[in-house]
Amino acid sequence: MLNFLKTYKEAAISALFLIAALLLQYVFSFEGSRYLYLTSYGISYLAVGGPVWIKAFQSLKNGTLFSEFFLMGIATAGAFAIGEYAEGVAVMLFYMIGEYAQAGAVQKARGSIKKLIDEQPDIAIVKRNGSFEEVHPSEVEPGEVILVRPGSKVPLDGILLTPAASFNTAALTGESVPSTAIKGEEVWAGSISQQTAAEIEVTRGYKDTKLANILELVQKAAQRKAPTQRFITRFAKVYTPVVVWLAVALTFVPYLFVENYLFEEWFYRALIFLVVSCPCGLVISVPLGYFGGIGAASQNGILLKGSDYLDRLRRLKALYLDKTGTMTEGSFEVESVQTFNGCGEEELLSLAASLEQHSTHPVAAAIVKHYNGNLVHNSQSHKEVAGKGVTGTVDKKQIIAGNREFLEESGVQLHPDYQTEPFTTVHVAVNGSHAGTITIADKVKSDAKQAIDELKSLGIEKLVMLSGDSQPVVTHIARKLGIDEAIGNLLPDQKYEIVEKALRKDTVTGFAGDGINDAPVITLADVGIAMGGIGSDASIETADVVIQSDQPSKIPLAVRISKFTHRIVWQNIGFALGIKVLIMALAAVGLANMWAAIFADVGVALIAIANAIRIQLRYSSDKNLSFFSFITSKKNPEEAETVAPQCGCESCC
Repeated sequence: MLNFLKTYKEAAISALFLIAALLLQYVFSFEGSRYLYLTSYGISYLAVGGPVWIKAFQSLKNGTLFSEFFLMGIATAGAFAIGEYAEGVAVMLFYMIGEYAQAGAVQKARGSIKKLIDEQPDIAIVKRNGSFEEVHPSEVEPGEVILVRPGSKVPLDGILLTPAASFNTAALTGESVPSTAIKGEEVWAGSISQQTAAEIEVTRGYKDTKLANILELVQKAAQRKAPTQRFITRFAKVYTPVVVWLAVALTFVPYLFVENYLFEEWFYRALIFLVVSCPCGLVISVPLGYFGGIGAASQNGILLKGSDYLDRLRRLKALYLDKTGTMTEGSFEVESVQTFNGCGEEELLSLAASLEQHSTHPVAAAIVKHYNGNLVHNSQSHKEVAGKGVTGTVDKKQIIAGNREFLEESGVQLHPDYQTEPFTTVHVAVNGSHAGTITIADKVKSDAKQAIDELKSLGIEKLVMLSGDSQPVVTHIARKLGIDEAIGNLLPDQKYEIVEKALRKDTVTGFAGDGINDAPVITLADVGIAMGGIGSDASIETADVVIQSDQPSKIPLAVRISKFTHRIVWQNIGFALGIKVLIMALAAVGLANMWAAIFADVGVALIAIANAIRIQLRYSSDKNLSFFSFITSKKNPEEAETVAPQCGCESCC
C-alpha cells in the first residue's frame, strides 16, 4: 500500500483532499467551512493540475497553443470559475489516472524490446597471456578467445572451440528449446551456455554482433510510423484547433439566437466540449497498438523493421518462396532406402557408411551421419572417382557406391524394381549385384507444410516456389507442401525478373529467402522476408522482416499479428471518435455534464488502451501477463517521460 501511494502520490493527495472537500461542503457543513473546502479543492486541484499547467506553458513556449494540456487546463479552470469545483478537480484527477495508465501501457508494450536490450551482456572473460580476465565486451577484438561459464550469456559472436556445448538461444530466436553446437560452428551473443563451460573464438566486434543488429532493427522499427499512425498525427493537428474554435463558438454564438441566453450555461457546455475533445485517448491507442504488435512479434523471434511493414503484411496477397534454407533445411539427409536381391536396409546402410566414411563429399557425409552410432567396418582398396562414386572392399565384399553411370560402367545393371526419385541417389552394388539405392534429399522443414496451409487460410492468393535446384526436385517439394506453382533451374537474376514482373500497385507481393543470392529479390519485394538463423548478413540487412528461428511457420504468425494489430487500431479509432462525437453533440444541446465528458476522455482512453493491450496478451511469449500488470507497471510519472511521449502526437507533445 505504501509503495502504491508513493508511486501515485499526486493522484493519492488529490483524492484525499477531494474527499475532505466534499465532506466539508455537503456533510459537515458549518460556519466557515466554505473557506476550508475551497482550500481543500484548491490543494486537490494543484496536486494533479500543477504538472498539467507546467506542460501547457512548455508547449506554448514550443509554439503549440492547442495542446491537450492547454485544453484540460482551460476547461478545469473554467469549471472553477463558474463554481463547479468538484467537477473541475474530478476532470483533472481522472485525467492524471488516465496518464498513469497510458504511460504504464506504453512502457509495457515496449517491455519486450527492453528485454532484448537486457540480453546484451556487459562482461566478457577473455584469454590473454595464458590467463583469463574480465573485461567489457567492447574491449575484446576478433580473433581473441573468450570463456563462457555455465548459465552465463555469450557476450560476442564467435566460433566454438570446445568439442560440443548446449545453448539457449531464446533471446535471438524466440525458441526456448536449447540447441547444441559442435566445434567449428557459430555461436551468437545473447545465447546462454547451458551445462558446460565453452571457449569461443570471437569473430565479430561488440557493435557488429547479431544481437546488436537485432537491437538496432527493433529500435528503428519502434520509431518508424505506419500509414495509420501518420494519418492520425495529421488528423490531430487539424482536429484540435477546430474543436477549440467550436467551443468558443458554442459559448458566444447562441447569444445571437437564444432569447434567454445565460453566459454561464453556454460556457459550461463549452467546457464540457473541450474536455471531450482532448485527442489523447484517440492518438495514444494507435502507436500503442503498433508497439504491441512489434513487441509481440519480436518476442516470437520475428523482427519487423518498421510498423509500416507490419501494416503491409496484413495486405500480403502473393508470396514467392525460396526453397533451400527457407522451406528446406539446406543440408543433405537420407530421405529413403530401397533394397534388392535379399539385402536388408541395415546391411545396406552399414556397407555404404563403411565405404563412404573416408570421403569428404556432402552426400557421403549425409550417409555416415544417418548411420552414426552404428557399427561401421574398415574398407580396403578404397578408390574414389570424382563426380561418380567410390569402390572398395568391406567385410570381404566388393562394394561399389555411386551414380547410375558409375555402376553401369562397372558392369552392374540397376534392379528392375528400382523406382526413380527426383533427388540425389547413391546406388550400392555388392559383389557385382545391385543391392539397393539410398536417396539423399534436402529435408523439408518440419513446419513448412503447416506454414503453407496457414498462409492459404490467411488469404494469400498466390504461393510460388523459386529455386536454383532442378525442376523435378522443386516440383516434388512444392507438391509435398501444397504449393501450386514451382519454378526451378533459376539464377539469382532470373528470380529477380520473376518477382519484378509480379509487382503490382494494388497488390502487396512478398519474397522469403535466406542466402546472399536472395538479397536483391528481398530488397525488391514489397515485403522482403529473411530467414535470420542461417541466412546471410546481406539478406538480413536488406529484409523488412527477419525470422530469427528459421521457421517458415513464423511467416503466417507475423501475418496474423499484423491483421490483429490493424483490427485493434481501427476498433480504437472508431470507438474513440464515435463516443467523442456523441458526447460533443449532447453537450452542445445541454444533455451532457462534466462526468460524461470525463468518461468520453479518460474512460475512452482506458478502454482503448485495454483493447490495444490484447495484442501483447494474445501473442506474447510471457504467459504470466495480465491487463493489470500492464497498467500498474510504471515506477513513477517521470520515468514514463523517458519511455514514450504522453500520447505520441506532435500536436500535443
